[in-house]
Amino acid sequence: MAPLVFVRPGELRAAEWAEINLDAAEWRIAADRTKMRRPHLVPLAKQAVAILREVEPLTGRGRYVFPSPRTSQRPLSDNAITAALRRIGYTAEQMSWHGFRAMASTLLNELGFPPDIIELQLAHQESNEVRAAYNRAQRLDERRKMMQAWADYLDGLRAGANVVAFRPPA
Repeated sequence: MAPLVFVRPGELRAAEWAEINLDAAEWRIAADRTKMRRPHLVPLAKQAVAILREVEPLTGRGRYVFPSPRTSQRPLSDNAITAALRRIGYTAEQMSWHGFRAMASTLLNELGFPPDIIELQLAHQESNEVRAAYNRAQRLDERRKMMQAWADYLDGLRAGANVVAFRPPA
């Protein structure tokens, strides 16, 4: 899920089923769980929805999408994710839990997606205070298209396809 949604690690680890609407393909992270203390809407690509539908029979009766294996009353720990990355062969220099965000930002920028759309998806704070005060646009339709294009791109990489860079939707 981390490469598909590229949210902050703590937001993904503590994802709650109550925040996710699989039919609408949306994940609404509450303001009190985000770094910027603002609610964050994450459009879910069909690949992310498919993963969540596979996980739902396993953890869907509880609070957390990814509960701790020790107790369902707590989310998966940060150390568990880091350990999983190491077990599948990534060194600390190759990939970190937070690295999925940097990877997505870098590649989406290189693929030509509008930086404002990428920054909205990353839930970054607008640095221009005047713009931040007045611009509350979510550009959700563009973000949905970007997230699906990104998931399709990742699928191509996973399948070993000869991936050709795509252009963002006009």
